[in-house]
Amino acid sequence: MSEPDAQLRITEIFFSLQGETRRTGLPTVFIRLTGCPLRCSYCDTAYAFTGGQSHTLSAILQQVAQYAPRYVTVTGGEPLAQKNCLPLLRDLCDAGYQVSLETSGALDISGVDARVMRVLDIKTPASGEVEKNRWENIALLTPHDEIKFVLCDEDDYLWARQILLQHQLADKCEVLFSPAQGALNATQLAEWILRDRLPVRFQMQLHKMLWNNEAGH
Repeated sequence: MSEPDAQLRITEIFFSLQGETRRTGLPTVFIRLTGCPLRCSYCDTAYAFTGGQSHTLSAILQQVAQYAPRYVTVTGGEPLAQKNCLPLLRDLCDAGYQVSLETSGALDISGVDARVMRVLDIKTPASGEVEKNRWENIALLTPHDEIKFVLCDEDDYLWARQILLQHQLADKCEVLFSPAQGALNATQLAEWILRDRLPVRFQMQLHKMLWNNEAGH
């Protein structure tokens, strides 16, 4: 058990439907941590870069328990930028939740509890943060995890296709290709995936279709 008085800076905790990954559509509690060392061109959670409020681990667990969820997602910002994210993930698993972590892939994931589904977001050239990718993380992934590419244009798609094949990513875990909202036509991306017979899951963000990416959803 972690130190219950350890603190994390939290932007929001809310109950919604999972909008991405293999758990799309499942009722989930989201814990959005404050802060991120990246500034991706398509970021839709810039409000989580700063601010937030400090909460103890025990207070966070109490708030999560009020929803009686099966699934919990820790997201950001970049959650791993706060050292106490790791004990939070462990405590959530110990409490019996199915836990996932949404991480940029810029920081080391080796300390994440093995029970957590790690969703690793590999940054593309159009994100403006491609040089931040920590390629060592790929070797740490298991079939329990997922890799996500958010694609802004055809150059991003071709780059992601190369990375997919070069690192044989589909043999490691499920791979997700998503169009950046307002940048890449979703139908076009779907057609490229089919044309190239890529072993990836096409996904659109359910929460954006339902709630237009409003905070708290």
